[in-house]
Amino acid sequence: MKFKKFTSTALVLTLAGSLLAACSGNNSGSNASESAGNSSAPASGSASAKPTGPQELVINYRTDPPALDVSIAESSSSFTILGAISEGLYRLDKDLQPQPALAAELPQISPDGLTYTVKLRDGITWADGTPVTAQDFVYSFRRTLDPATKATYAFMVAWIKGGEAVMTAKTPEDVKKAQEALGAKALDEKTLEIKLERPVAFFTSTLAFLNFYPQKQEFVDKWGNEKSGADADKVLGAGPFVLKTWDHGQKLVLEKNPKYWDAANVKLDKVTLNVVKDNATGLNLYDTGAADYTVLDGTQYMQLKDNKELVRKKELVTGYVNFQHTKVPAFKNVKIRQAYTAAIDRQGLVDTVLQGNTAAVGYTPSGNLDGNGQEFRKVAGDLEQPFDAAKAKELLAQGLAEAGLKEMPELTIIGDDNGTGPKVLEFLAGQWEQNLGVKVKTSPMPHANRLELELNKNYEIVSTLWGADYNDPMTWLDMYLTGGSFNTQDWSSAEYDKLVKGAQSDTNLENRAKSLVEAEKILMNEAAVSPLYYRTLNIMVKPKVKGLIQPPYGVEFELKWTSIEE
Repeated sequence: MKFKKFTSTALVLTLAGSLLAACSGNNSGSNASESAGNSSAPASGSASAKPTGPQELVINYRTDPPALDVSIAESSSSFTILGAISEGLYRLDKDLQPQPALAAELPQISPDGLTYTVKLRDGITWADGTPVTAQDFVYSFRRTLDPATKATYAFMVAWIKGGEAVMTAKTPEDVKKAQEALGAKALDEKTLEIKLERPVAFFTSTLAFLNFYPQKQEFVDKWGNEKSGADADKVLGAGPFVLKTWDHGQKLVLEKNPKYWDAANVKLDKVTLNVVKDNATGLNLYDTGAADYTVLDGTQYMQLKDNKELVRKKELVTGYVNFQHTKVPAFKNVKIRQAYTAAIDRQGLVDTVLQGNTAAVGYTPSGNLDGNGQEFRKVAGDLEQPFDAAKAKELLAQGLAEAGLKEMPELTIIGDDNGTGPKVLEFLAGQWEQNLGVKVKTSPMPHANRLELELNKNYEIVSTLWGADYNDPMTWLDMYLTGGSFNTQDWSSAEYDKLVKGAQSDTNLENRAKSLVEAEKILMNEAAVSPLYYRTLNIMVKPKVKGLIQPPYGVEFELKWTSIEE
């Protein structure tokens, strides 16, 4: 997940286009909660359902989230839960359109598209009852940009004028000076002004994104960067729910926030997210009535694909493999990377482990627009190194010779330990041994641990996923700019950088789209990343659950408008 930095005039699209609605539907059951575009949840934010019975929802959740801190969060699990216990100026509805949340209305935008003026609602408070003010937003932006916070998503907030200066400041004094010059000001307690470096066509929707949420400085300072968001008592929001309990590795319990400005339209009183990593256990809990929502693995999907309670959530998510070049210098050789990629039977992976998903043919997934009104994948075509065991062996031999090596060392691939994660690791290790004759050990681990190792570049090979933050190829391709915070493999290409950076400022949509296609060609030709599959989540949802929005990107589900109808 992440939003990225580029010139907005090059992007003429809406975040809730018809293509998004189409690719997020495809649900088997008419009574189950649905994906974005087909949900029964109201677009306006006013609840339409008439709840009956106890308003309690029980979800089998795949992982224990990392820190629930607005500045530090970097995983979809953190984004999803923080989206329930807090919110920003705007909240996206079922059609992915921004609706006023903590803001009283949509922003006033200057004619040049650079200045946004936002009025806050009357009477909005934190869950502790203290007022939410415009300065809480200014503090949040400054904290995220502060290099000491080490916020992976700081570059997104750097769209604000002066943001780059804060990020690159070298001393505490320089940081403070740059923060004070930042183009985000509290004109008064209820008026926020944001000045941008350059126009961003979808910036209003961006203001619904987690890293633009407010933060209460007094509360954050009490815990500091190391402890903020680490436990239930160290999380404070201004959203529909409060985090009542967080038993790490076991469950999270959310309860309705009576101080929320729109509490009258929040129907759920309690949401329990039980951390269930094993799909078989999850389905058993669902079948016995102990859970209302559970994700299926491929085998379960094949058994239940005609069940009326099945929801198919097609996402803008790619599962892929990264090879770390610094820890494993052999991976600096393009032919070795190509060999490891060509040795993977991606269709075999989907057919035997990830049934219901789609084998990848490039990095940007099917359904993603190209910023010029076309679907990127259809324009770019199939770009990934095809599966070819014989060719893979040839490439490995050539690459080893070029690198001055006799053989590859025994390596380790890390990945998540929940759901099908361990099976994916085993499949990949088996493919490399069978088709290349190389040994790779598997190391499944808790999601938070994998994420930490990945972002710190402390791995050899990693099986990971990326989900779009908005429907444009830039959300995928600027990840791999030289030195980028998500370029964890340390790959670099001057030509790739030139194409992507050029697209960031190109106002000609057709030229921009062509540049991004050329950039992905380089990414795939050099096997800088090895895409495996495009994810579709297969989910069982009880018919009594109404209005549960499941968008194709961003948060995994939206709870605000959910209700129970027995």
